[in-house]
Amino acid sequence: MPYKEKEIEKKYFTIGEVADMLHVATSLIRFWESEFDTIKPKKNKKGNRQFTKDDIESIKLIYHLVKEKGYTLQGAKDIIKGTGEEVKDKFAMVNSLKKIKSFLIEIRQQIP
Repeated sequence: MPYKEKEIEKKYFTIGEVADMLHVATSLIRFWESEFDTIKPKKNKKGNRQFTKDDIESIKLIYHLVKEKGYTLQGAKDIIKGTGEEVKDKFAMVNSLKKIKSFLIEIRQQIP
């Protein structure tokens, strides 16, 4: 059995990387950090933010609620506080379905 190199998984992401993932400005990420308790990146000795995957999932959820669903910041806060786990589960399900859809579209395009 050939040796397969284990893929290195990144633990921390910079604010620039997170902003690029969502195609938003870094200032929006900093603003949301100040508004939502669920975003708590660590800071290194230089004061640079280090976002974990959990932080990124929180930011994606906020993005979904505010930018895609049209909620106000207060509305998004209420939803996250009130039914946080339920919303996160639905959001995770929607993301899984989007990945499946992309995969199926890719397969369809490869069929002559």
